[in-house]
Amino acid sequence: MSVTGNTPSTKPAANAPINAPLFQPPPGPAPVALGASSATLAPPANASPAAAGPVAARFPEPPVTYATPGLQPGRNTYTSPEELLAWLRDLANPAAPVGRGLAQWVSYGQSQRYESLIALVISKGPTHDAASLLGSGRPTVLLVGQQRGDEPATAEALLWVARELVRGTLQGLLDRINVVVVPRANPDGADIQSALTARGQDLTEDHLQLATAESRALAALTQQFRPTVVMDVREYPAIGPMLQKFGALPRADALLQTASVANQPEFLARAAEEWLRQPVAAALKAQGLTHEWAHSTSPDLKDRQVSMGGVQPGQLRNASALKNSVALVVEGRGVGLDRQHLQRRVHTLVTAVTAALRGSAQRASELSQLRAFVERDVGSQFCRGEAVVDTRLTPVQYDLTLIHPSTGADRTLSVDWLSALALRPSKTRTRPCGYLLDSSSADVAQRLKAHGLQVWRVAAPGSVVGEIFTAALRNALPGQPLSQQAAEVVTTRSAVDAPIGSFYVPLAQPLANLAVAALEPDAPDSFYANRLMGSLLNTTRVTAEPALRLEEWP
Repeated sequence: MSVTGNTPSTKPAANAPINAPLFQPPPGPAPVALGASSATLAPPANASPAAAGPVAARFPEPPVTYATPGLQPGRNTYTSPEELLAWLRDLANPAAPVGRGLAQWVSYGQSQRYESLIALVISKGPTHDAASLLGSGRPTVLLVGQQRGDEPATAEALLWVARELVRGTLQGLLDRINVVVVPRANPDGADIQSALTARGQDLTEDHLQLATAESRALAALTQQFRPTVVMDVREYPAIGPMLQKFGALPRADALLQTASVANQPEFLARAAEEWLRQPVAAALKAQGLTHEWAHSTSPDLKDRQVSMGGVQPGQLRNASALKNSVALVVEGRGVGLDRQHLQRRVHTLVTAVTAALRGSAQRASELSQLRAFVERDVGSQFCRGEAVVDTRLTPVQYDLTLIHPSTGADRTLSVDWLSALALRPSKTRTRPCGYLLDSSSADVAQRLKAHGLQVWRVAAPGSVVGEIFTAALRNALPGQPLSQQAAEVVTTRSAVDAPIGSFYVPLAQPLANLAVAALEPDAPDSFYANRLMGSLLNTTRVTAEPALRLEEWP
């Protein structure tokens, strides 16, 4: 999460019906129907305090100039949908000379306003379908930009990176990795200059529930290509509540954060830190660009805490880690600056993404081995050990360096910092063998399948040994309405009927940790917490391997 304050955030309506689009490569180079044009951004009458005077002097122009359509001199618009598609189609030119046909553009779904969602698949293989990439022996890196429409530098940076991979200095990396680039994951938001989707939802928080068309399409793309590395490319507000709360402005060109979520395999976390974040931090420093841990603070001026990252599984980096990918988010300083400092913003993101790609290529063999090991290990843990249901950040004191808004000088403050470097489990349970869902849970089962989880249908009446969930009141006060009393989810051991038509989700599979995040009702962002499940009794934790007659579903 970035430093927030001026950017609206509306969580997706998780109970929206799901009909996840399946990825289909386009049959030919015919244009895809896209919106008419990108939004026009008029230059501001007065420069933001984050881009004026001594503060602006802290962010000089970079030594290189980037030249995407949206970065041309005199432009007051960013790359339009038509220009974005033309750029990617040119890179995927089938008439390219031998050795240059390295890319294929694909439409992987539609937005809420039925705009095509476009990706570029880049590989040295003879074909660019998912099966070919999976069979290449090379790990795939997924780059995702502009999840929020008011973060335009991310799309411009990824267009440039795509060009360098196909025709420029990064082409040699394709000997060791494949790359899938999604420059603009939220085209509707980009068109209307909004952080949110067309229906007012925050795509950045929707990678577990899949309430938006955009998140469902990205989940389908991920399920097809199974990226070993996922990089979420973002921008963060250049002012936010820091000025009002601490009397200073953010200093970092980039905020960095690896996944921080319950049940993330330890080896994935170490790989993300050592093979991705550290090389990215070093590359930024070598370019004279500053970086900091990703962090946020609430708009409440009385709340002096600064929170590092977040533990919600719905964030892309965290959901990716639960799918056994090595994940990193980079957030460039940019939201609220309009087109000010645009070349430096793009340079920051290009530098970070390039370093991550180089690090992935350098560790390609280790990444492939790591992914295979983690998938086997996660799938082998069913019916034993513990699963973390909820976790907390660790409170520490931290020296955060900001910028004085008048002098432009560094201002270092000791702040109450909630650290994601040492997550503290706040609730654990024994890891079940799987979950039994009643027959009314078809929508839940479909969402799990959209992530790539295996879900079975009970084909004959049976029973399971397990635990049912109930809500136990705590701190009950005499005369207080039940609806106002705090409740805690507890489990009770029981034999439970498994009628025909109910669903079984085994944990003997690689994405078991994602199932835990979705189906433990008191886990953050769980399907129950987001009202996807009407009752605690819809779910049973199966604690002994069931003897059920199962069939594939659907």
